[in-house]
Amino acid sequence: MAIGMSELKKGLKIEVDGIPYKITEYQHVKPGKGAAFVRCKIKSFLNGKVIEKTFHAGDKCEVPNLQQKQMQFLYDDGELLQFMDNATYEQEGLTYEQVGEAFDWIIDGMVCDMMYFNGKAITVEPPMVVELKIVETPPNFKGDSQGGRKPATLESGAVVQIPFHILEGEVIKVDTRTGEYLEKVK
Repeated sequence: MAIGMSELKKGLKIEVDGIPYKITEYQHVKPGKGAAFVRCKIKSFLNGKVIEKTFHAGDKCEVPNLQQKQMQFLYDDGELLQFMDNATYEQEGLTYEQVGEAFDWIIDGMVCDMMYFNGKAITVEPPMVVELKIVETPPNFKGDSQGGRKPATLESGAVVQIPFHILEGEVIKVDTRTGEYLEKVK
């Protein structure tokens, strides 16, 4: 099935020249002279590289042959990150490059969506919202109750900005797409 220029939007998965991509930025441009076009930044699922691509009226791209399967993160063996299918107990290893930024949000035992392209594992996506424990953050000081933010290191290794009233050892919810603090887990 072909996708036309008018159907492109941020987050859409497309195939260009046999390579699966995800649209990370999207801009519809209507110049004063000439036909409208769409300028996109697309990120390759195979190597994580981001390129800029321009689509003109009449240009078509394909929907990639992607499948998703839920896999549980087991461990990091030094070379590959090992995931397991909980239904069949089969293991699949991915390199750090394949996992990319998702590694900031993954901890042992977490269930992720593994992406397959033409039957081959290419990347994983963590859940959109994760609950992680704060392992390091500066202490609170008297008067630090109004609005501001401070950095906090989470158990996964990611660093996020949190409100001053949250302390080390507490569990928070984080949006993995933006890296933003959402709320404290009660």
